[in-house]
Amino acid sequence: MSANPALPQLELTPELLEAAAKSKAWPFEEARKIVKRYEKTGFPEVVLFETGYGPSGLPHIGTFGEVARTTMVRTAFRVLTEDKVATKLLCFSDDMDGMRKIPDNVPDKAFLEPHLHKPLTSVPNPFGGDYESFGHHNNAMLRRFLDTFGFDYEFASATEYYKSGAFDEILLRVAERYDAIMDIMLPTLGEERRATYSPFLPISQETGRVLYVPMKAVDAKAGTITYVGEDGQEVTQGITGGKVKMQWKPDFGARWAALGVDFEMFGKDHGPNMPVYDRICSALGGRPPEHYVYELFLDQNGEKISKSKGNGLTIDEWLTYAPTESLALYMFQKPRTAKRLYFDVIPKAVDEYSTFLAAYPRQDWAARLNNPVWHIHSGKPPVSNVASVPFSMLLNLVSASNAHDKAVLWGFISRYAPGVTAESNPKLDELVGYAIRYFDDFVKPGKTFRAPDEVERAALEKLAAVFEALPEDADGAAIQDAALDVARGFERYQDTSKTGPDGGPAVTGEWFQMLYQVLLGQDRGPRFGSFAALYGIAETVALIRAGLAGELVAENA
Repeated sequence: MSANPALPQLELTPELLEAAAKSKAWPFEEARKIVKRYEKTGFPEVVLFETGYGPSGLPHIGTFGEVARTTMVRTAFRVLTEDKVATKLLCFSDDMDGMRKIPDNVPDKAFLEPHLHKPLTSVPNPFGGDYESFGHHNNAMLRRFLDTFGFDYEFASATEYYKSGAFDEILLRVAERYDAIMDIMLPTLGEERRATYSPFLPISQETGRVLYVPMKAVDAKAGTITYVGEDGQEVTQGITGGKVKMQWKPDFGARWAALGVDFEMFGKDHGPNMPVYDRICSALGGRPPEHYVYELFLDQNGEKISKSKGNGLTIDEWLTYAPTESLALYMFQKPRTAKRLYFDVIPKAVDEYSTFLAAYPRQDWAARLNNPVWHIHSGKPPVSNVASVPFSMLLNLVSASNAHDKAVLWGFISRYAPGVTAESNPKLDELVGYAIRYFDDFVKPGKTFRAPDEVERAALEKLAAVFEALPEDADGAAIQDAALDVARGFERYQDTSKTGPDGGPAVTGEWFQMLYQVLLGQDRGPRFGSFAALYGIAETVALIRAGLAGELVAENA
């Protein structure tokens, strides 16, 4: 019987368990660390996985990535323990942090200026609606997506934990071991910062702001701190019940100790501070969790994506143009390699997901556990019924047909794959809609058709004539071969350094680049024969004639 009844049931066959024990997939490598953590003592009642979220801005895809990746490790752990150990994923929001600067992506920055340095859950919501604060709004945006994707998690708010007293015990322990915490922290700080540093940040009783002030006294028995307030007067106040919060580095370690966290991953920017978090956790009587440090996502300019800047992609933006599974795939692949996270990565991610899903049923268990779809779907990938029409092909079909109606595109698809309909293949129908939106917003604005030169005109005339002679039901391979035969008849497109399948010269890439530039208005494209088979031979001939007549260049102008 599963120790995690709320989660999808795992089919723990002997073959799966044997493959899991040897799998080199990174979620299994990380899960083994947690298993080893308890090999001598036995497992606790619940093994706790945690992810952190700083709601200083709207959640970006990197935030989602932590939850997706942690879920993958959690599933691998369930397999390695034969699902006999209860687990929990806690998504913890640091929403009591003070708003130290106003995010760039809010509708009215001036509206927030009077609330600088207040806890995020005390800052008014600039987006309107029913949420009582900026922090509450951003927390809701995170939960909405996590719920949409179907993650199993428990949401935790720092504000609620501090104010409810859930952190009172660890705060009193920090006061008791104040000197030990300071001994850990002070060597990591510059001289000026050392003079004013304290792990406690009082919440001003007058203004509600988070105060970065030195402590004049810490009374562990009374559970109080004394400091000079904003008005210059000495203040003594309690440290429990939400009257203070912890500085961010001690907060990491204190939270781990308070909650008994077993696994947490974070970005490369936290890597240098990891030993500090660990030492503070240990100083407070806790055991540091197992860690996984991943590389940061970069925007189109190679800069780190940031919630406050709003650069890179938001969750909603990705889901406007592609299904959630493609996003999860992007998270699974090479977590320790820095990757650009911008709109141009979407088509490849969509096509790779389809390829992996189609391959899964044919694979043995060793290969399946290295296949991203096993991890994306927590061990239960769906049966793929997506017809073999790549997303990149759909984009070019939209381009060539100028279609903005799904029904028009389905006319091409149904002819290419008889019996495949929107009703029988809803996933493909979704991709058709995504392709139209992606093309309109990102491909169409950058399309630049050019007129062919004399050699290219002759080659295109020959190509049109050859295509007209092909049978209507010619498949992509036959069309591709015909296009290559035409190219071999022109010296410009002959690669004499290589031999083609017929023993003659191979065809240079310049041939297909010319076709893409003249006919599709772009430098790259799909396998041309497959595209023509989908679009239709007669339609492709008409497209070539339009390119020869200058109609495509005129349309672009």
